[in-house]
Amino acid sequence: MNTTGICMLLTLVAYFFLLLRVAAHSSKRGDNDSFFRASRRSPWWMVAFGMIGASVSGVSFISVPGWVGSTGMTYLQMCAGFCFGYFAVAFILLPLYYKLQLTSIYTYLGIRYGQNTHRTGAFFFLLSKLTGAAARLYLVCLILQEFVTGPMGIPYPATAAMTLILIWAYTQKSGTAALVKTDAIQTGCLLLALVALLAITATQLDMTLHDVCNTINESPMFKIFEWDFSSKQAFWRQFLSGIFIVIVMTGLDQDMMQKNLTCHTLKEAQKDMCTYGLCFLPVNFLLLALGILLHSLYTQNGLPLPTANDDLLPHLISSGYLGTFVIIPFTIGIVAAAFSSADSALTALTTSVSIDLLKIEEKNYSERHAYKIRRIVHIIMAIAIFACIMGIYAIGSQNVIDTIYVLAGYTYGPLLGLFVFGMTTKFTVRDKWVPAVTLVSPIICGILDYYAPIWWNYHFGYELLMLNGLLTFFGLILISQRLDTKKSTL
Repeated sequence: MNTTGICMLLTLVAYFFLLLRVAAHSSKRGDNDSFFRASRRSPWWMVAFGMIGASVSGVSFISVPGWVGSTGMTYLQMCAGFCFGYFAVAFILLPLYYKLQLTSIYTYLGIRYGQNTHRTGAFFFLLSKLTGAAARLYLVCLILQEFVTGPMGIPYPATAAMTLILIWAYTQKSGTAALVKTDAIQTGCLLLALVALLAITATQLDMTLHDVCNTINESPMFKIFEWDFSSKQAFWRQFLSGIFIVIVMTGLDQDMMQKNLTCHTLKEAQKDMCTYGLCFLPVNFLLLALGILLHSLYTQNGLPLPTANDDLLPHLISSGYLGTFVIIPFTIGIVAAAFSSADSALTALTTSVSIDLLKIEEKNYSERHAYKIRRIVHIIMAIAIFACIMGIYAIGSQNVIDTIYVLAGYTYGPLLGLFVFGMTTKFTVRDKWVPAVTLVSPIICGILDYYAPIWWNYHFGYELLMLNGLLTFFGLILISQRLDTKKSTL
């Protein structure tokens, strides 16, 4: 193993033991209440800070800087929409969840519609989160494979398995109670790593802070707004997509909501959500700014740009153009981002299966028996994520973050339609027909996505999510049964 691999391995070991120590300190109780709800005692500011790392993820840490070469800084249009989406989640969805005192947000679907819809909502979340978590970890494991485990002769499947075992180790006992603390630490590490990478890149370019600002401002990639509506990066397409992506991937996502629901009161949860939402835009601006500086470094050294956007930063690390010291912040950054998203995903998947599908809190199980079931589910979910990673590895992807948003359009669309219909109408539906509606809507979207360029010369972007939700909404109208004032108030 070369010097780069040794530095990454030592950094990874030290970082993992820090997380394990913090998790052990949070595991004094280790019961289901601690795992699912953190006993509803989490400080709002800690939850908000930790969610930055959970949202940025290792994929964003690698993909967003690389994205700037093909789309400029137009991703900020979507990030601006994200901010409005977070406010919508804070003041529309959180009051509903706290009013019903939910542990799993999909319990609402059972209350509003019936058990078939409850299970359908949980199924789409499981599908969405398994693919999303696997896509995020897939890329990070590729980086670890290239720099650390590959030179040691360890194959990629073993790298992915070891990464998941590490994540399982510090989440398996206290779950959310540990995550609130470990995610806050991981966000701090992520932000410090990002600042360090910016500073190191600027040093290699021999730039002062003033030079950096001028370089970014004068770069042809410093393009934030795109007004050509036919472009996938058109402002209104990106902005509106950003709003709805946050509503579904945060507000309708058990993973992101579970930590918010551990705050003691609704007001604290709303402060947490709004604070976190406002932080998202500047963090992504720094990631895009890093991308511009990396392109400048490629140009200065006469290096050919890599074919895949996701290879922009890793290629400079492996080639040594950023020096040896950069290995430490790079490793901390990608691992912190990856672990903070994957650990909460694993916990949320365990929660949804345990509560929504197995209903361990509704059945008359002893605390010991319920605890045992939850531990088994936790292991099974880790294995399921591993299987999805292997599937993505077999297929491959040049831009993982784009793939995640595309998948979200298909898997979160039905959830969007279900929640909007339930909260804005007084109609009830024939519960047994809901699964069919939520399956037909994504199929229609897939057909339209394929044929729209042929029929209308139109290429769908992330707005496919809104279309999917709208089709689900109208499908629910078609199977409406009767008015029910009592259920409509939920």
